[in-house]
Amino acid sequence: MRTTPEEFGGEDAESGKVIAFPTTPASGTATPTPEVIDAEVVDETEERPPAVPVDTSATDGVGSSWLDRLRTQQRQPIIPGYLKSVTEAKSAAVWVGKHYAHKTGYHLARSPLYALRLAVRSPRGLLLLLVATGRYVTDAEGRPARAETATADKAELYLKLSQQRDRRVVLRWFQLGLVATLGLVLMLVLPNVLPEWVIWACGVLAVALLGKLGSPKDNPVIGSRAVVSAKVQKLTSENVVQALSVLGIAGITQALAKNPDAIGFTAPITRDGPGWRADVDLPPGVTVGEVIERRPKLASALGRPLGCVWPEGNAEIHPGRMVLWVGDEDMSKTRQPAWPLRKTGTVDLFKAQPFATDQRGRWMDITLMFVSMVIGSIPRMGKTFTLRELLLIAAMDPRAELHCYDLKGTGDLSPLAPVSHRYRAGEEPEDIAYAVADLRALAAELRRRAKVIRELPKDLCPENKVTPELASKKSLGLHPIVIGVDECQKWFEHPEYGAEIEEICTDIVKRGPALGFVIILATQRPDAKSIPTGINDNAVIRFCLKVRGQPANDMVLGTSAYRNGIRATTLSFRDKGIGILLGEGDEPHITRTVYIDGPDAEQLAACARTARLAAGRLTGYAAGLDLTPEEDADSSTLLADVLAAIGDQEKAWSEAIVDRLAELRPAVYGPWAELPTGSAKSTQLSSALKPFGITTKQVWATDPGTGKGANRMGVKREWIADALTERDRKQGRG
Repeated sequence: MRTTPEEFGGEDAESGKVIAFPTTPASGTATPTPEVIDAEVVDETEERPPAVPVDTSATDGVGSSWLDRLRTQQRQPIIPGYLKSVTEAKSAAVWVGKHYAHKTGYHLARSPLYALRLAVRSPRGLLLLLVATGRYVTDAEGRPARAETATADKAELYLKLSQQRDRRVVLRWFQLGLVATLGLVLMLVLPNVLPEWVIWACGVLAVALLGKLGSPKDNPVIGSRAVVSAKVQKLTSENVVQALSVLGIAGITQALAKNPDAIGFTAPITRDGPGWRADVDLPPGVTVGEVIERRPKLASALGRPLGCVWPEGNAEIHPGRMVLWVGDEDMSKTRQPAWPLRKTGTVDLFKAQPFATDQRGRWMDITLMFVSMVIGSIPRMGKTFTLRELLLIAAMDPRAELHCYDLKGTGDLSPLAPVSHRYRAGEEPEDIAYAVADLRALAAELRRRAKVIRELPKDLCPENKVTPELASKKSLGLHPIVIGVDECQKWFEHPEYGAEIEEICTDIVKRGPALGFVIILATQRPDAKSIPTGINDNAVIRFCLKVRGQPANDMVLGTSAYRNGIRATTLSFRDKGIGILLGEGDEPHITRTVYIDGPDAEQLAACARTARLAAGRLTGYAAGLDLTPEEDADSSTLLADVLAAIGDQEKAWSEAIVDRLAELRPAVYGPWAELPTGSAKSTQLSSALKPFGITTKQVWATDPGTGKGANRMGVKREWIADALTERDRKQGRG
């Protein structure tokens, strides 16, 4: 039988040597088939050439030099985090001072009680002292040993122990007599030599010592602590390995069975803020996502509350590098630092602003400009409060124009009404019509801004997008426009306007960021209907609080987020306001938003309103000028204008009426005619006529361009005439 080189290896192109591979591949793997270049047939009985090693020596190459190894190591900070800035150092010093001042004051206030306890317990202490002295003098501790030898077969040993006891008792009685004599002499002499206060101090000290001696171990003199701290066990590598080994991850179990050191630690486990940090290398083939999925088990294995254990990935290294942070206290119960924006009161939306804190209590910033955002969670987890906080941040920039929509209708966004250009709470037909009219105006504004940006000189707008300088120029009208919608599914699922709303919002999400638009959508139903695909795929920043399953998780955080270990499903119901922030930076962050209740939000909004008044930026609803586009179209002449647009015809299509209205009053109806489709024009006219009780319907008319008749949405002349007559009658004109 002959064997060719393809069956067991290949020939090296330079040396001509045959490289040997295993002849039997591992299960599930393909057999190596290296290319053969003029290889001779080799007899299987002949001795095979030695295999050429394919791995270089550890001492070869630049990659193994000491300098290269140093470059790959991560340097730890020399100065602790609380000393990196004067502000943090002062804060730490103040906290330490307050801590020990509190302890001192606490115990000073209770010192009379401590003295009374010592005095009451001193007789018991004296009795215990006398009993202990008697046992010492009589050698009571040796009594059990002597009792064991008081038998016939241990008589000799018993005699030796008895003689030893007699000598020890004599010596101890002598010691007791000497001490008693000295004590008696001092009691007689010292009162005549020492000041009276010294004698009293000695008496108090004696009582205190006797009281301490007479205090039971389960009832100490100081019965309560000034500061109660949770006793947290130090995190060790042994704890981490043991916890990971019981998670039921096959890759970890198998690796540890073969090698107890299969789990590596790339840095010492150290204190990191109010907790411990461990940088862990999981065994090959195991990802951090598998550990995150079993976070409750990991917390149980470490013996810590679920809100204390936070495993995270470090994708910059590799998918198996895990950063495990174990806090001293549940994240939802820790005291959050003061929100910096409470003091500043004003912000620049083009810069990052503090939004939430991470597990270690560090502030995480968010930049709202040039992005769109999606917020999702199950009910009662803090979704609306998060949206309100973001809108308050936007309100602190006087240039920002706020459009706030509370489709839940509970008034949670009402504190923002005094600073909102457009505001509505509820999902009634008139509320939806109001929103649709506003969105149409925003769509027209989007087109206007695109034209302005396009025509600006390159030296003023080099990147073809809104800049802080351009946003500050009132004449250009390129200020930030921030749209916040709570329960946005009410918009997109609306049977009549849902498609149009989705179309406008998708356009804003795609083109709006560069033109100064920011849209923030929040929903308790994170599914495809609640967040349309076109919006979901283009929303840069995502914030997901507690959700129940993988579909909802991926709908908010993006496709494959669950598979990649980004899982808001591991959050508990106690983690209100805690969620995963994705899109601000390269890595997802576990963050806790700022709790701002209603009165607090009203106070912050009032400060923002003051700043807007000073800057001359109070507009729309907040300024008492809440005019929808229909009202801007001068509704007092709308019916007459529509009647003029219909002319002598009995009926006309809505889109034709809109075009004629634009010719009649370009300044008023021009934006209507710029709508992209006939259906959009028809919807616009329908919304404008709705307050007058007129509903557009299918009407037969002839296309003047083709001469063909068709059924399209429109109105009859008599409907408009009747409505105009009724309005004049109510106003006393007829």
